[in-house]
Amino acid sequence: MEPVKVGLLGLGTVGGGTVNVLKRNAGEIARRAGRGVVISHAATRDLDKERICDTSGITLTTDPFAVVNDAEVQIVVELIGGDGLARELVLAAIDNGKHVVTANKALIAKHGNEIFERAQAKGVMVAFEAAVAGGIPVIKAVREGLAANRVEWLAGIINGTGNFILTEMRDAAQGSASAAGGGTPGAAKGRDFAEVLAEAQALGYAEADPTFDVEGIDAAHKLTILASIAFGIPLQFEACFTEGISNITREDVHYAEELGYRIKHLGVARRTEAGVELRVHPTLIPERRLIANVDGVMNAVLVKGDAVGPTLYYGAGAGAEPTASAVVADLVDVTRTLTADPENRVPHLAFQPDALSDLPILPMAEIETAYYLRLQAIDRPGVLADVTRILGDSGISIEAILQKEPVGDSEATVIILTHRVQEAKMDYAIGAIEALDSIDGEIMRIRLETLDAD
Repeated sequence: MEPVKVGLLGLGTVGGGTVNVLKRNAGEIARRAGRGVVISHAATRDLDKERICDTSGITLTTDPFAVVNDAEVQIVVELIGGDGLARELVLAAIDNGKHVVTANKALIAKHGNEIFERAQAKGVMVAFEAAVAGGIPVIKAVREGLAANRVEWLAGIINGTGNFILTEMRDAAQGSASAAGGGTPGAAKGRDFAEVLAEAQALGYAEADPTFDVEGIDAAHKLTILASIAFGIPLQFEACFTEGISNITREDVHYAEELGYRIKHLGVARRTEAGVELRVHPTLIPERRLIANVDGVMNAVLVKGDAVGPTLYYGAGAGAEPTASAVVADLVDVTRTLTADPENRVPHLAFQPDALSDLPILPMAEIETAYYLRLQAIDRPGVLADVTRILGDSGISIEAILQKEPVGDSEATVIILTHRVQEAKMDYAIGAIEALDSIDGEIMRIRLETLDAD
């Protein structure tokens, strides 16, 4: 049988990795797919640029539409990023009756509903395993491996840059490089956000403009996709709450560790009777949880199903070959189904298109979680009593209080952990506490999740 011919849009890091993996493992891939899979055409902005892959045998062009419109190409792989030109190219490929594989999380999160509807009408597949968590096959796991389950919630470290920064900000020394991917043996940690961000940029983990990574936008794209697959709802990126890590201090990281927690930039999606929680924000997690010990640039997603219980998916969330691993896996899946009945393929969002739920995304004010609060208080009698009174009047129960003695005439630092409470009540309480003349500045608020199995 003739090999399947693939048109590649983008020959950068992931595109080059895809070419390398396909060529190196050609025999294994053909055995799995039932026929060969080859890159026949590729579009790139610079034909003369030095590459990480061998492009011999590939027809190169600077016009991506030439690839999309080529009659020989059966599958289009979109790796150019963004959601403008990429959207045009993907829709054109679908209109031409070609299957699509993409690693573009922004494209799927923002335009996936339109793309999947068009693909369904044309009887073609759109595969996007590489769009979430790089080489971790979490989309396939949730969509197919957990198909027997009612997914109750999921929580993920799904941005390696943010995880690297928070790992490096930790106060404790790392005795040895852990299997979870972080730390230099014997290296003392405990640095400020700005210093670690500069290092992440120097290492190539963060872009010159790191906004998408550190403010949670990248993670929100990925969480939107995961939530849609887990709960069978339309993609609703615009409804996802996002909060970044730029205000986290090394003191917060240290105090969290004193209390038995780690701070992670977490994406959380939870099904409730009222609707779906969809939120990305810094989160305290008990240090005994496996996901709390995922360090460096690694990713991990914890999924709780009603039948299987909690399951953890861990691995490299980015990089040339880890991401190419997911791209090629999608190519194998598409190749296997080229002759299959379009009506019997695995649905794009796990549930049949006419069976998606209209569960609403809950506003952040209605979401319930526990909290870490750090405040600066004038060291005088009655201040703590005023704070606890306001919390009590707001229906907020305290789990723990940690007070740091002031040095000389400086203010005292007070750390409070609360039990679960609705965010609107916490917003009110924080406003009332900040209004006290004994409290200096704004209160630092970090949400807390225990991620229990029940």
